[in-house]
Amino acid sequence: MINLAKQTSVKLVAQNKKAYHEYFIEETFQAGLSLSGTEVKSLRQGKCSLKESFIRIENGEAFIYSMHISPYEQGNIFNKDPLRVRRLLLHKSEINKIKDAIQATGYTVVPLRVYFCKSLVKIDIGIAKGKKLYDKRQTLAKNDQMREAAKEFKIRNLTL
Repeated sequence: MINLAKQTSVKLVAQNKKAYHEYFIEETFQAGLSLSGTEVKSLRQGKCSLKESFIRIENGEAFIYSMHISPYEQGNIFNKDPLRVRRLLLHKSEINKIKDAIQATGYTVVPLRVYFCKSLVKIDIGIAKGKKLYDKRQTLAKNDQMREAAKEFKIRNLTL
């Protein structure tokens, strides 16, 4: 019998952990990235940073700013600027949805993670609302509580 379910191989390159701490993620989108050849080779080596990066919608297109992709070591003259503006590949309806969310008060668009889906470079972006200080404390307390419960559960199951 032939298995028709496609197995997708996903290799994580970079993740923006700070985004989950700083924002409530309301909705996520998967977008492609418009890159040059040496940038893809550098991403395959895992040389990417999403810190301080952000997304803007301009003239009906989405762009990511301040995403750092280190120059490829054997790239010489073909290397691009590590912090150059890169275009995101999204459908027009998704861009309009994101644009409408940005115009609502308190919402922003943040990159969440960069990964390879099969052989294509993808980026997850999220529509996010900023957290207040007490929200951050509440989230940290909840995570600590869950971690302690998991540790206690593990210890209890080992002793049985």
